[in-house]
Amino acid sequence: MTYRLGVDVGGTFTDLLLVNEETGDLARVKIPSTPGDPSQGVLAGIQRILEQNEVSPKSISHLMHGTTVATNAVLEGKGARVGLLTTQGFQQILHLARSQTPGPLAGWIIMIKPDPPAALEDTREIKERMSAQGEVVKPLDGRQVNSAVQELVDSGVESLTVSLINSFTNPSHEREIEKIIHQLYPGFPVTISSDVLPEIREYERTLTACMNSYVRPKVEGYIGSLEKALADLGMEGKFNILRSDAGLMSTDLTKENPIYAVLSGPAGGVAGALFIAQRAGYQDLLTFDMGGTSTDVALCQKGQATIARETELGYFRIKVPSVNVHSVGAGGGSIAHVPEITKALRVGPQSAGADPGPACYGKGGTEPTVTDANVVVGHLPPRLLGGEMKLAPEAAREAVKKIGDALGLDVDEAAQGILDIVNENMVGALRVVSVQRGYDPRDFALVAFGGAGPMHANAVARLIGCFPVLVPPSPGLLCATGDLVADFRDEFSRTFIRRIDTTSSDEILKVIQELGREAEDWMQREKIPKENQVLSFNADMRYYRQGYEIPIEITPQQLGESGTELLAEHFNQIHEQFYGFRMEGTPCEIVNLRAVGVGRVPKPHLPEGTLDKSSDASHAEIDEHEVYWQGKRVPTKIYDRSKLKPANQVSGPAIITEFDSTTVVLSGYRAQVDRQFNLLITPEEH
Repeated sequence: MTYRLGVDVGGTFTDLLLVNEETGDLARVKIPSTPGDPSQGVLAGIQRILEQNEVSPKSISHLMHGTTVATNAVLEGKGARVGLLTTQGFQQILHLARSQTPGPLAGWIIMIKPDPPAALEDTREIKERMSAQGEVVKPLDGRQVNSAVQELVDSGVESLTVSLINSFTNPSHEREIEKIIHQLYPGFPVTISSDVLPEIREYERTLTACMNSYVRPKVEGYIGSLEKALADLGMEGKFNILRSDAGLMSTDLTKENPIYAVLSGPAGGVAGALFIAQRAGYQDLLTFDMGGTSTDVALCQKGQATIARETELGYFRIKVPSVNVHSVGAGGGSIAHVPEITKALRVGPQSAGADPGPACYGKGGTEPTVTDANVVVGHLPPRLLGGEMKLAPEAAREAVKKIGDALGLDVDEAAQGILDIVNENMVGALRVVSVQRGYDPRDFALVAFGGAGPMHANAVARLIGCFPVLVPPSPGLLCATGDLVADFRDEFSRTFIRRIDTTSSDEILKVIQELGREAEDWMQREKIPKENQVLSFNADMRYYRQGYEIPIEITPQQLGESGTELLAEHFNQIHEQFYGFRMEGTPCEIVNLRAVGVGRVPKPHLPEGTLDKSSDASHAEIDEHEVYWQGKRVPTKIYDRSKLKPANQVSGPAIITEFDSTTVVLSGYRAQVDRQFNLLITPEEH
């Protein structure tokens, strides 16, 4: 028998999911993360899940891994010292940057401008110049390149970036510099901007390439040591990393371009949510992933995740394809506090993390957190992880009492206040990805996962109006499920600045066909069978002379039949949806064309049951506790989710417990189990 293993590293827990490829049987392990060295938690989890299920490491055919190593390197400022080689006259390209400053209106007054990933003293100007049409204006000075590279490496830089002006039209000078660097220093980490982002806008291209260099040594070291440790265990299967756009890539490509995996963790949750929701019959969904440190939300429509062309990484906006995830500092470990100035309750973004964690973990934490508030009101059972982790309710009450004393409330009222605030924070995040982009959240299902997501999902859905709430089996491990079901994915783009009314469909078709061949060559190199290859195309478009673009899907067939007018109309519709208006009479402009290659991988066969004859769920009742609901403590039934069968219904108020999460069903709502063992929470009147 062979197995697939999904591994997702979060801020608080490391999740592992093992799937038997023949039977579809699942095994799971959830252990505390090891922030100091994430690989230790990964290896400990792998060893535990293999031992518990008596599976040989040689039986693992595929290991899919979602990692936050690159993200943490940037957020913690622990990346490499980067050297930058750029065209003469552009030494300060990273420092000039863009003119945006954070809000509110006077945000520029208090803004502390962050240092870019390559310091000015580690930047060297190279004598060369390429025109915007890709013609050589000034030849490359090889001797000067030699001198600049030696000077930077001798000064102690750990990684080099080559980003020349207009290299997106002709990368030959960048290639020559790369060759010189490898001749001087074989194996030295080098990032070529035209490889990472072959598109217009020199600042974004340079910043993205420098960020790649900044995280590269750390990611290379992490993956290299993990590969060695897995080999020592005897694991011989394929090892792949999840990209930020919810696709898979090889470890070799990850070592070269780790920036593509900078949002690997949140992307796994979206991939898993899409897979589960589609099996249950839902194509339009909002994903709600609440973990220990943050909450990540995203919108998926017609069975597809929304892919953004830019993403925020700390203070910087980098151009890499990524699932359009919006994050807020609202997790189970988010700390509640009452500032002296305002005397108003605040929750987050500071987090207790995994060490020491919330007060109820009994590891020395004393600050009141969202998890502590859930313990106080009775939403959390006294033991987690199947009894492996015992909570300390008295420590939770003592921590939350600080908030009550500051606000003049009793402990229960203070705990409920913490939950109300954090729920509103998460609703705000959901509005960003739905209402603010022209979508009505009431048209979407809400897929809740993460260790804390199902506890808050019913309350959040009540506030924003999206039903049903879908809670998958093992919701705390859904990101690991996403790693298992993700497909291979890569993009191939080219800048193609043309007004719609001055170009022909034949010109566009010629470029996208060339890009399509590049995508097909990549899929062939990845040994993806022809029948599993999927090719799609899109164009970044804007109104003539606008500053920013919107990606628009195109197909060669529609382009051939309807010409460029269809592109313009499609763009007008999307622009009106996002911004509420269209600019009639203003010509549309194409900026970039792109081919997206997807290599489908076999999906695991997850368990599916038959509908039970009765909706009665009394056989799953295991206890009754007093839980704080709407200002008073009410006897509330506790259910064991593992005993619930398809068609069973649980009416609120109720608590449904399982190995890795707890689902709260509010009064006036009911949860029904479907054939895939998902919980579907809807208002009673539905």
